[in-house]
Amino acid sequence: METSRHSEKNEDSGSSRRPVDISDWSRDRVRQWMLEINVAEEDADILYNQGINGDALLQLKQNYLLMQKLSTDAKELIFQHKDLQKQKTQHKNEITCHPFNRFNPAHRYKENRKLAVTETGLIDLIQPCHEFKEFTRQEDNIMNQFTYEVIRFAAACMNIRTNGTIHFGVKDNGEIEGIGIPNKDDFNQQQSNAIVRHFYKDYVEIAKRCIKPPRFVEVLKADMKSAGKYVIEVDIEPSSIVCEELYFDTYNVEKNEDKKKKKKKKTNKVDKSFFKRDSSNTRSLITADSSKEYKEYITPANMQRLSQLRKDAEEKHLSVVKHSVQGSKLCEMITGGSQSLDRSHFAWYILVANKSHPVQLENLDFLFYMDPVAVLDFDPESAESGLNKLLEERKTSNVHLPAQYKVTGAVEDISNKLKLTKNTSWVFCNGGINKENPSDVDNWLTEKGSSVRDVVSFLCRKDVVHRKKLLTIFLLLSQVSDANDPLLETFGMFLQELNGGNQILCISDNETTYTYWKDLIKGRYGVDISSRCIYELSFAEVNGTILSLWSENRKSSRFLPCGGGSNVVLPQKTEQSLETLSVLCVNQCDGGNEDKQKHQENFYKGGKVSWWNFFFSEQPGSMPFIKRDKLDYIINTIIPDIRRRKRACEFFNIFHLPGCGGTTLAMHVLWTLKDKFRCAVLKETTHDYSTVAEQVVQLLTYEKKEETTQLPVLIMIDDFCDVEKLQLKIEEECLKQDISSNSPQVIIMKVESCEQTEGTDNAIFIGNDLSKREQKLFEEKLKEFKKTNTNTETFYGFMILKNNFSSAYIQGIVKKTLKGFNFQDKHSQLFAVLVLLHVYCKNALLSVSACEEFLGLQTKANFEVEDGFEKFSTLLTRCTVDSNITFEGMRVIHSSIAQHCLKELSTSLGVTKADITNLLLTTDSFYKNALGKQKLMQDVHNILVKRQYSAKDEKAFQLFSPLIQDIMEETPGKEETVLNKAAEKCYRKDVIFQLLARYYYIRKKDFTVAMSWANKAKYLSKENSYICDTVSKVLLSELKHALDEAGDDPIKPDSLDRYLKLAEFAAEACKETQQTADKEAASRRQRLNDYNTYNTAGHLGELQTAATVIQILQKRLNSDFTLNNCLTQVLLGKITIEDLSTKKPVLKQYCDVLQKHITFLLQLKNTMKQHFVFFDSFFVNLVTLVDGKEKHKLTMDMVPKYFQQYTDLFWEKKKNWSELVKNECMNCMVKHEQTRECLEMNKGDSYTGLLQYLYEKDSASTLEEIIQQYNFILESQEARPMDTVNFIYANVILAKIKPKSKCIKPYQDLCELLIHHTTSSNCLPLHYITVLLLWQEANLELPTFVSKMKESYSAELKPVSNGKRAAIHFYLGKDKRYGGLISHRDINSLLGSGQNISIQWDDEKICKKVRKSKKLRRVSGEIIDNLILVADVNVRVDPMFRSQLRKESGTKVKFFIGFSMNGPVAIDILCVKKSIIRL
Repeated sequence: METSRHSEKNEDSGSSRRPVDISDWSRDRVRQWMLEINVAEEDADILYNQGINGDALLQLKQNYLLMQKLSTDAKELIFQHKDLQKQKTQHKNEITCHPFNRFNPAHRYKENRKLAVTETGLIDLIQPCHEFKEFTRQEDNIMNQFTYEVIRFAAACMNIRTNGTIHFGVKDNGEIEGIGIPNKDDFNQQQSNAIVRHFYKDYVEIAKRCIKPPRFVEVLKADMKSAGKYVIEVDIEPSSIVCEELYFDTYNVEKNEDKKKKKKKKTNKVDKSFFKRDSSNTRSLITADSSKEYKEYITPANMQRLSQLRKDAEEKHLSVVKHSVQGSKLCEMITGGSQSLDRSHFAWYILVANKSHPVQLENLDFLFYMDPVAVLDFDPESAESGLNKLLEERKTSNVHLPAQYKVTGAVEDISNKLKLTKNTSWVFCNGGINKENPSDVDNWLTEKGSSVRDVVSFLCRKDVVHRKKLLTIFLLLSQVSDANDPLLETFGMFLQELNGGNQILCISDNETTYTYWKDLIKGRYGVDISSRCIYELSFAEVNGTILSLWSENRKSSRFLPCGGGSNVVLPQKTEQSLETLSVLCVNQCDGGNEDKQKHQENFYKGGKVSWWNFFFSEQPGSMPFIKRDKLDYIINTIIPDIRRRKRACEFFNIFHLPGCGGTTLAMHVLWTLKDKFRCAVLKETTHDYSTVAEQVVQLLTYEKKEETTQLPVLIMIDDFCDVEKLQLKIEEECLKQDISSNSPQVIIMKVESCEQTEGTDNAIFIGNDLSKREQKLFEEKLKEFKKTNTNTETFYGFMILKNNFSSAYIQGIVKKTLKGFNFQDKHSQLFAVLVLLHVYCKNALLSVSACEEFLGLQTKANFEVEDGFEKFSTLLTRCTVDSNITFEGMRVIHSSIAQHCLKELSTSLGVTKADITNLLLTTDSFYKNALGKQKLMQDVHNILVKRQYSAKDEKAFQLFSPLIQDIMEETPGKEETVLNKAAEKCYRKDVIFQLLARYYYIRKKDFTVAMSWANKAKYLSKENSYICDTVSKVLLSELKHALDEAGDDPIKPDSLDRYLKLAEFAAEACKETQQTADKEAASRRQRLNDYNTYNTAGHLGELQTAATVIQILQKRLNSDFTLNNCLTQVLLGKITIEDLSTKKPVLKQYCDVLQKHITFLLQLKNTMKQHFVFFDSFFVNLVTLVDGKEKHKLTMDMVPKYFQQYTDLFWEKKKNWSELVKNECMNCMVKHEQTRECLEMNKGDSYTGLLQYLYEKDSASTLEEIIQQYNFILESQEARPMDTVNFIYANVILAKIKPKSKCIKPYQDLCELLIHHTTSSNCLPLHYITVLLLWQEANLELPTFVSKMKESYSAELKPVSNGKRAAIHFYLGKDKRYGGLISHRDINSLLGSGQNISIQWDDEKICKKVRKSKKLRRVSGEIIDNLILVADVNVRVDPMFRSQLRKESGTKVKFFIGFSMNGPVAIDILCVKKSIIRL
């Protein structure tokens, strides 16, 4: 026989599946219950077989025969636990009465529940007796009924000197019914009138003091929503000092007022009554038959006795003022012992609250400042009238339903979507939003309990919050008296997740609520929560106590500057809405009580500077913060220069060697200028640039009137952000917000670590050598430390700078600290991992919680992570990470320290980089439910994958990441193990698979394995063209490797077959990459925030494949020139393979192979030509949208080399066209064919090829010959439409390179050629040259030509133009004809070497130089619908920078004209005056 061994706790758990009321149990439920309470199975079966259900169980004692069959033990267990269960049933339905003689609006009753009291008589005079009246509104004369019952009950209580409460809206059995009340004031007035009518006039005032005004207790439905009804309660308090020895007759007290009036008219007598409480009833001692009892009762002796009894009872029950320590207990528990919420032990607070009342909300101000990570709100009306409505007025919160917390993907992605730790997450746990209905107590667990458990589990995850830093506060705003209450269920969830109640705090404002709560928890979970409860303080006292734990800085208003010395308040809600920015206010640290020593030690040790460091340095008696030399230069030179520019958003760079103070300098700039700019730091965010731009512009425009001059925003960003893309988005947002900008409205200060570089007008560089002035300041600071007896032993960050990065100093620190290092120790392993992360990835770290778990400290409450690192902790610092989730992390204090540590570990301690990397990759605790997991995985991904530009060639990337290359050098072969482990661990498996493919084809030359990894990567990312391209890279590498292996020996036929097969496969793979890139480009155009450029790898790969085939045919097959010439003829289709074998028998052995691949070979020339045309168009017609390293620079340098191979194969020698054209023996057709070959060799056969001459030196002679060649072609019948267009281009370009050349046609002749030609063709080059030449002629067709040019651009170049803009090749000059066309090269020559006008038109210095040259013509126009109408030619043009364009239509402007491939653009726009357009 098996018996259940469940504890009481488990019994409760099982009972949650059964109805609480025994009478609702089936016989199966009864049997299950008996087994749970350890009744023997034989006894349980006896009752089961007799069909005993819940009702029968309650009557078991009456079933004598059945009782005889049960064992004694069974009977004892059944009756003992049955009584306990009956108590639960009773307890479930009971609700406590409102406190006597108090008005607590938060105390509400629940409909259909029973009051925990019965109708009673005299108890002890102080405890009130109770009387219930159902009092439905259907009764006639409701007010008469009310006053009748109140007067009777009041007089009865007063006459026996007992406190009492009469309840209206409650059934006789105590069940809450409630009454709908239209006007509460009527009851108060009618009660007062009734006292006057029914009491003796000398006793009216006494009666009013005893009979309290009606109290209206709100009634709630089962789902906690208001029922719209009330229970009316009247308290009676006949205190001895008021009633003395008096007795109280009442007069004319009758239930039916109308009947009473008629009776009075008939008898004209006063109807006197004397009521007293008799048990649970009220009766009058004066009856129609006798008044004897009345006379005996009112004797002086009896009244004196009653008065004395009342007085004695009052003295006995006098409230003794207890000495409460709960105020200090609250301070201790809510701060974790720090006694300050500014420096609280807890970093995260979760608030759990139930139904509130508006009166309570007045005393919950502390919630505004607490900033809980989440609020679990069980009030379905909270958004309308409760806690949520209160906080929404002043705080930003994100409203959620519990279902949103179900883990369906990456935890940090869900956290980011929920904006967890950014703003308070408000979770409605019982409906109330999104049309979700609330549940009643009995159904909540089944309907909503599961999803709320998901919320609790999510909020307590180790990869969401640092558990040791979490406090959950249960705010009991309403009484919890039901065993099934959702709040009680939720408490149990937190109890399980947090492994006990030590991180739970319960707050109520009265002992009754506390007692119910404590007892329910004890009974349900077996936990004594009393030590974690605050209940002796009112909410006003709780509020004041908690508010006192914050400094004035945290509670006071924060201000933004507005210019002219004025400020504006920045409300907390507005600041929280700027979630991507950390705003620096004018009064940033004023009134704070931060620990100066702690901030100072953290910073000078090597931690990141905080605003407090600057604040403390400005306080009296403190030495000023060390001012770096570049500070004044930035403030007095760079920023003023930038403010003279015209773009809405500008930026400058602070480059610095790692650890040299670049970030500190930037923050010092912000601190210095915080009253002159609206300053902020961009958090490390995953938000798209549009969101950041919106919030930056919101900060710019907040509380600014249109007519006032806006203070610019000065924003600092670290080098995790692409500043150029952000700049564009901010300008777009300014345009949306109608913000005109004759000067920058937003200035971005980008801090970027780099190697040695030179400063420019737009950038400064901070190196590792201090100036003499800076050295002196550091010396003075050190003296200050000594004066104040500051321990500087671990101020390594400060001392490294002071010693100018002395290697000897750093090495000494490292050797001393690492002495005794043992890689077998956990803390040594973890330290080595942090060192590796710091060296190879800026800002990489491990979360504190991940470190604690690795070191086994997560269960040690008073053990900090620094203690776990032992002596290595001196080289580590904490920092806060603002990523998807905000958390604390550990990192090495300084980059130089990290580099020396890594070197020491390798050279002296035998710990290799491969060892540390393998540890990093194989330690599951770093990645499984670890806080900061996603950032760590991204950092690990970066150190494995991210390559840097080669030191030898800045256009080329290194083959692998620095870490992988260092591992190859230190422990050759170990990198393979590292990469294979990375494939198992890293989250971007497609990229890691691609890396493995690259490793195997570049390093190992194992192309089979490489192809396997490439295909795996491609399978995971079919839509990624860069991943797709890996397949072609493997094939092409295999082809090149095979050729290298063959050496200079002639190729055998079977090898040739293999090579050509590989080439064909590679070409097909490249075509697939091109198709994927086209799809990518199409999708990017749909995404507004995507500035990634078109991937040309597929085009380049196919070109490389063709060039390799040329190499095979040209050099490796046979070096004989005549044989190569024959092969060229085959590729051109001029001779067949059969002819080849006949003409050159030596090639006969290859003919079968060549014939097999003839289709591929015959396409070779056209394939290469198509790609040359593509690249010419791509690089000539488009320029990068943002300044920076050209992504395609290496491709731009490689294409000319392939073009040279192309010409070497298909044209055996450079033709002398002058001799060729004079050869009278040559056929005319042959002359034309060879003339076109000459044009193609010189790239004169396309307009893009011709435009390249505009940017080359010494190109005039070639252009002159090209013009002559086109003259020859145009004179014949073989001319094509594009020949005329190219001829015009050649003339225009030559006119700008060699204006005096005799080959140049007159400008007017070209215009006439165009006019006759424009109707015969419809293409971009024709429309561009037409607009360029006819602009000066003010041709009436210009608007049409411009429109056609834009259409052609969209069709031809838009698909590949993402992240780029149309190039400007010419500008409108002041002169006429050719002199009116100013080339791009002409402008650049004015600016000096290294300058590029295409990306510097926003620079006021550059614009001044251009204006000063007086080469460009400034034209007039007016703004119409976000475009500019050019007055002279009636053409609408786009501005180069839309943010410079004021939106008011009719505004007159002057500007320069640039001719881009996407139409003319307005540059250097100057506003003339404002006017109204006359229609």
